[in-house]
Amino acid sequence: MEWEEVVRDPSLKDLPYKIETNEWGKIMMAPASYAHGVYQSHIDKTLGRLAKEGVTSTECAIQTSKGVRVADVAWGSAAFHKKHGIRKLKLPESPEVVVEIASPSNTTAELEEKRHLYFGVGAREFWLCDEEGNMRFFNPEGEIGRSEIFGQFPAHIDIEVA
Repeated sequence: MEWEEVVRDPSLKDLPYKIETNEWGKIMMAPASYAHGVYQSHIDKTLGRLAKEGVTSTECAIQTSKGVRVADVAWGSAAFHKKHGIRKLKLPESPEVVVEIASPSNTTAELEEKRHLYFGVGAREFWLCDEEGNMRFFNPEGEIGRSEIFGQFPAHIDIEVA
């Protein structure tokens, strides 16, 4: 199935999980927990506060060499959005920052593959949030201590409700 067909298919509209395609156009589904959504919201809001310009997005569809992958959160600079606009079903290249939130259904190999796929289409940083809210930051050369683009982003996200 082509990505445009997936997006327009009314039977897939309200699924409680993320849909991606592999390199053969086959639909892959990833269930998400409530905590996953809370982390996603927190990361998006924090990035939005730290960004002096540009746009954050959730569920960001990105065309990679192995199909469409959907980043949980992404940030693109004003220049990125001027180049690509926002009215696309999928982006032909990655925004500068992409964030994945690990779920019990994710394997380490799957998350590493996503990291390499996003870097392959232009990401400058890949962030990974584990199930405990611990953040890891990567650039194309490997893991870095903190984000080089958003140095004030926390190394841990606490989602406990007081």
